[in-house]
Amino acid sequence: MLAKLVSFAGIGVINAMVDLAVFTVAYELLKLPLVPANVMAWLVAVSLSYVMNSMITFRTESGRSLNRGAYLSFVASGTLGVATATTTLVVLSHFVSVFAAKLLSIIVSFVVNFSMSHFVVFRTRPSDKNRAAGSDH
Repeated sequence: MLAKLVSFAGIGVINAMVDLAVFTVAYELLKLPLVPANVMAWLVAVSLSYVMNSMITFRTESGRSLNRGAYLSFVASGTLGVATATTTLVVLSHFVSVFAAKLLSIIVSFVVNFSMSHFVVFRTRPSDKNRAAGSDH
């Protein structure tokens, strides 16, 4: 699990940069309000995250294949993360700069998203355990 956490975190750093870049464009250049800017950034980042985590972090569980059902499950599980991140962003923006609030909201969403990915989306199923045990022989 530690290796998965490290891999998920590495991919998370890339996604955090994408999230922050899209958020900055949406909020600063397009002048969107906080919530729509954050949701737009999340939609881009969650799609990239699904692809990278399917191919790298959870490659055994996903079989390194992308499919609509798993993507929709990943996005659905991410809604808890985006809701938590958006709430964090909005609340903290009253006390610190929007940029600082955004960075803190990314950290909060990382914890929620890893938990949902590990325990819900890419969980090991009994057939996966049997297959992995059989491949050791």
